[in-house]
Amino acid sequence: MYFLYHFILLLASAAVKILALFSPKMKLFADGRKTVFSTLSEKIQPGDKTIWFHAASLGEYEQGLPVMEKIKEQYPNHKIVLTFFSPSGYEVRKNNTVAYVTVYLPLDSERNAKKFVQLVQPELVFFIKYEYWPNYLKILKNSGIKTYLISGIFRESQAFFKWYGGFYRKALETFDHFFVQNESSKMLLQRLGYHNVKISGDTRFDRVVSILDRDNSLDFIEQFKNNQTTIVIGSSWPKDESLLVNYINQCNDEVKFIIAPHNIKADQIANLQAQLTKPTILFSEKDSKNLSDYQVFIIDTVGILTKIYSYADIAYVGGGFGQPGVHNILEPATFGVPIVIGPNYSHFAEATALVNMEGCITIATQEQLNDAFDNLIMNADIRHEKGHIAKTFVKMNKGATTVILDHLCNN
Repeated sequence: MYFLYHFILLLASAAVKILALFSPKMKLFADGRKTVFSTLSEKIQPGDKTIWFHAASLGEYEQGLPVMEKIKEQYPNHKIVLTFFSPSGYEVRKNNTVAYVTVYLPLDSERNAKKFVQLVQPELVFFIKYEYWPNYLKILKNSGIKTYLISGIFRESQAFFKWYGGFYRKALETFDHFFVQNESSKMLLQRLGYHNVKISGDTRFDRVVSILDRDNSLDFIEQFKNNQTTIVIGSSWPKDESLLVNYINQCNDEVKFIIAPHNIKADQIANLQAQLTKPTILFSEKDSKNLSDYQVFIIDTVGILTKIYSYADIAYVGGGFGQPGVHNILEPATFGVPIVIGPNYSHFAEATALVNMEGCITIATQEQLNDAFDNLIMNADIRHEKGHIAKTFVKMNKGATTVILDHLCNN
């Protein structure tokens, strides 16, 4: 099986080089990995104490951030090494302040894994949520390095639980402890014979609760909102926007809309703007404009959506018409905002739970979207009730970071 895996890696490596000629994202993926080892050689000296965190992308980074911050406090003499697999995580958070060095994770060849671990020599390793790279895990296990999975989530459909999944099941032997989000994940691991499992919950709840302690004010959003009812549309995709544009164009002038698309490519932003008949302004055009004159504000930049949610009376979180589904609903929830999402959310435990608690409304058609928005706009009591449910849900589920840190301190 290792031979087949190595063969697939060779094909993938070749494919990346070819795709990088045509795709800016794949070019970042390929070019970003060229300097990893030289960066590590420069930043990590023999004798340095290090702790390695790996995040697939931006969502996993946000998920692991509370643990990283606490580990940094608890181990002040250690250097935090943070790796990303995806450009969408690395490019946004490469200048973070929690890690001493942030790099792409080299592809999972045995040679790369050996070289990476030899350069970093981590004392502790944390994989966030998922991504189980067999060669890295094998090298870590052979080196006797303590390795943990945090905010893990397992499903029956994963290869670990299939007849053909022995190769991947063996990779799980590396982990000294699994910190999982729910009971079903624990039971699945126990079925494989793993009892070094603890239900910690999801560290993202700790992350979003901490957001309330910072300054979330944005003067330009306040000027745009101008004390009017405001719907914030976060991480939208074209399938979301096809319904949302229809609603916005027929909505009365008393309601304002802020749209932060998932993709901010200039052509897609221009296409979105062209579909809107209401007075619309872009973030990149906002200077020297009277923002209160506009009804739609398109955020063609990244990094400020969380703060924008603090101004929402209603939030629509995109992604629910695609796969795997809806984006992060916890950020608007922590501000006590009622949430509307598309139909594909079953892969996300927090979305499923909040829908069942009626703090989140799901829609699949134009009529359902119109009814959901109209009802929330016209009924302040319903808005406040659903927002209260959402905020309470976040508060009730915080504490995963404490469970993880307590275990590390006592073992």
